[in-house]
Amino acid sequence: MSPAERANRNRRSSRRRGTSAKKAAQGGAPGAPGAPVPRLRTVRETSAGGLVVDGLGGPPDKLCAALIGRTDRRGRLLWSLPKGHIEHGETAEMTAMREVHEETGVRSTVLAELGSIDYWFVTEGRRVHKTVHHYLLRYLGGELSDADVEVTEVAWVPLRELRSRLAYADERKLADVADQLIAEMHPEVRPRTDEPGAHLG
Repeated sequence: MSPAERANRNRRSSRRRGTSAKKAAQGGAPGAPGAPVPRLRTVRETSAGGLVVDGLGGPPDKLCAALIGRTDRRGRLLWSLPKGHIEHGETAEMTAMREVHEETGVRSTVLAELGSIDYWFVTEGRRVHKTVHHYLLRYLGGELSDADVEVTEVAWVPLRELRSRLAYADERKLADVADQLIAEMHPEVRPRTDEPGAHLG
């Protein structure tokens, strides 16, 4: 075989190896080394809920809010605001009142917007972008109940203790907003000066 023929054969062999390597990098057979990770389907979910306050218009030290407690995988009881999915035909405000009633047992009405929280998580092969709209609600009546299967406990928490009880930083920020809104609606209720958020406004 002449030197020219050997060179041509080496170039063809090199091209074949390159093609195989490219296929492997692109995935090759499923489960094989270098196979691509399946692309997760992205979905969007929207929920609503809020902070129900009892005692508005009364003595500031009597103000309290209804919270729900859920047990996480580590067995910890985490306190948060009641919330749930917006159903077909509902507004976010309607959902907030319904979910509050379902998860706490109390009836309420929306007073003002607190703000929205959005976050990402992965579940059941889906990548979920979730947005939760929160409202400040006034307690109308009813008794606390943990009948909802997703809720471990429910409790009235003094408003001054709210930030220390809420498990999630984003919801603690909403508690600060609620402080300011309550102070604006009821001048006799001043934001706490000894806790974070008192400087807002």
